[in-house]
Amino acid sequence: MIPFPGADPLPHLSVLDLAPVASGSGVGDALRNSIDLSRRLEALGYHRHWVAEHHGMPGVASSSPAVLLAHLAMATTTIRLGSGGVMLPNHAPLAIAEQFGMLEAIHPGRIDLGLGRAPGTDGLTARALRGGRLQESEDFIARLGDLIGFFRGSFEPSHPYARISAVPGAGNMPSLWMLGSSDWGAQVAGQLGWPFSFAHHFGMGGTVQALELYRDNFRASEWRQAPYAMIGVQVLCAPSFEEARFLAGASALGFLRLRQGRPGPMPTPEEAEAATLTSEERAFLDSRLASAVLGTPADVHSQLTDLVARYGVDELMVTTATHRHEDRVRSFELLADIWMPSVRTVASTQSPV
Repeated sequence: MIPFPGADPLPHLSVLDLAPVASGSGVGDALRNSIDLSRRLEALGYHRHWVAEHHGMPGVASSSPAVLLAHLAMATTTIRLGSGGVMLPNHAPLAIAEQFGMLEAIHPGRIDLGLGRAPGTDGLTARALRGGRLQESEDFIARLGDLIGFFRGSFEPSHPYARISAVPGAGNMPSLWMLGSSDWGAQVAGQLGWPFSFAHHFGMGGTVQALELYRDNFRASEWRQAPYAMIGVQVLCAPSFEEARFLAGASALGFLRLRQGRPGPMPTPEEAEAATLTSEERAFLDSRLASAVLGTPADVHSQLTDLVARYGVDELMVTTATHRHEDRVRSFELLADIWMPSVRTVASTQSPV
């Protein structure tokens, strides 16, 4: 462990997991790796472990967060677990209330339900998920109201769902989060008085503006009396900067192929290193790597503390994708060694969501 004497207390650190499928392995391997990772994250002191909903992507196995979370919850005892997120337009609110109400009923006080409105896939797959329909943001707000009504077990008498009981959703509401990669989600999160998680790791910019909008629009609610903001960050920690960048090349190449409409399992870092690329493709990869936090534990610690200071966030959610599960685990271990001691010194005085 590298000490940082005199450092200010650090916010809690959490993990976003896409259950990456590596070339040469299968989705079962990826899902078992996520279960193994959850146990390790709990032992290392990470605050929460979230999984993300994506569809039609051969390199991502976390298409059904509720099912995967049930397995993670059975493998752990204390770490918070949740979705980062569930895409509300893809599902009936009643089904989400039943699924996450069941998780909360079995594992009370440990379940987070992060909600987003992006499709999490291409347009054709989204249409198939939604039974041939596409919803707009106005429909999102209506569906959100229905979801909360199912969790509360109460609607206005005139509501068409007033006689429906969401079993076991009613009375078993998990912690609700709004996810976003734009100003829209930030404003909705603030108006609802929910905690907000911004997808800074998408590398699209707009983090400062989104967080300002969230805080400016925040209204105290039954969920939160004050704003609570978290950002996602791409991180890869290794004994040297050169190794971290080398390992990160695999996920960067995989993301490039996804953007080009050629999704597949995550390539090896050796394949990424040897890939023949156009100047535009090379520029895309370089930009992707430049937006990530890469390097030694000291490098990563410095960059993450800079992000905390710059954005004033209450929590960081790191996401790490490597071809080998062992390299991903090592990255989280190295980060925990340098970050968690400061967190533990103030854990008893903080009340994170």
